[in-house]
Amino acid sequence: MNTHSNELNRVLGGGMVPGSLVLIGGEPGIGKSTLMLQVALSMQSLKILYISGEESAQQLKMRSERIKMNSEHCFILTETRTQNIFQQIEEIKPDVVVVDSIQTLHTDYIESSAGSISQIRECAAELQKFSKVTQTPVFLIGHITKDGNLAGPKILEHMVDTVLQFEGDRNYGYRILRSIKNRFGSTSELGIFEMQSTGLREVSNPSEILISQRDEDVSGVAIASTMEGLRPMLIEIQALVSTAAYGTPQRSSTGFDLRRLNMLLAVLEKRCGFRLGAKDVFLNIAGGIKVDDPAIDLAVISAILSSSEDLSIEQKICFAAEVGLSGEIRPVNRIEQRIQEAEKLGFEQIFVSKYNLKGIDLKNPKINITPVRKIEDVFGLLFG
Repeated sequence: MNTHSNELNRVLGGGMVPGSLVLIGGEPGIGKSTLMLQVALSMQSLKILYISGEESAQQLKMRSERIKMNSEHCFILTETRTQNIFQQIEEIKPDVVVVDSIQTLHTDYIESSAGSISQIRECAAELQKFSKVTQTPVFLIGHITKDGNLAGPKILEHMVDTVLQFEGDRNYGYRILRSIKNRFGSTSELGIFEMQSTGLREVSNPSEILISQRDEDVSGVAIASTMEGLRPMLIEIQALVSTAAYGTPQRSSTGFDLRRLNMLLAVLEKRCGFRLGAKDVFLNIAGGIKVDDPAIDLAVISAILSSSEDLSIEQKICFAAEVGLSGEIRPVNRIEQRIQEAEKLGFEQIFVSKYNLKGIDLKNPKINITPVRKIEDVFGLLFG
């Protein structure tokens, strides 16, 4: 079943599955309710029941006016007691049910307050039984704890078919929808949205957003070709290396694993002879996204060396390779898709591992594929 949101369809594994129970978690104010209201209002051909235990009908009307969407087939119910909810479901017979949020519901069968572990478990079980028996897709919006985990018992995640995490940096407009568990598709897929005053806009080509436009060459900037699920993206790595002013050198990274940064700095120090032990190193992945793909290692090292030597890397060069502990450049998966994405965005040169070229099938690439074996090779080619 089509949700009329390409990004949500992608993360769900192609669309809604009849009888599926989908849990969407995320921080307060990240846009979970906006996302589900947009999806509910865009599915014009289906009858939707949107159950809100957090907002009044008037608040939902104001939100729908803000996102400039309307639908005659979307019914709003402001109710938290499950017995009343199922009574309304019997009357309306909806094709899709959205619950905002599972923590606000309570059932008469359990004598505890809404939001308690037993209430969440029982309410989710009632909704699960309803979705399986009637083959109706049900979306549950869930709160998360301050640790970033979904609030409530872990059994809630075991009961549902799909768990989606809606995340993003409040200071940036981008929101990422990740699949943590999916019985009907891949868990490595990713949906990207941009939060605007009129709601969430789908981002079909994230590479153009995550690379900042520069008029002049700046040191400490390198472009990496990464993969999120089956989707290639180009991201900008920014590094700043400066002399430690307070004795103890600082190591800081945003969007990249700090332990991996320390490992790469140790490789540069030990294997390649670059003296970075007495310098502060700051690393940032532009756009406020987090990346754990090891294929961005070479771009991270190139950005650090560029800043350390104060020599800029040409804007039309990008990188896709992992770095090993002995300083060797290691091959990465899906190299053809990474190269094609770089070529599509107008890059002229891509640095890859020499061992990645075996069996590569690219007909007449317009991009110069540069194979490298060690970090020294990369440094020599970039900075002479």
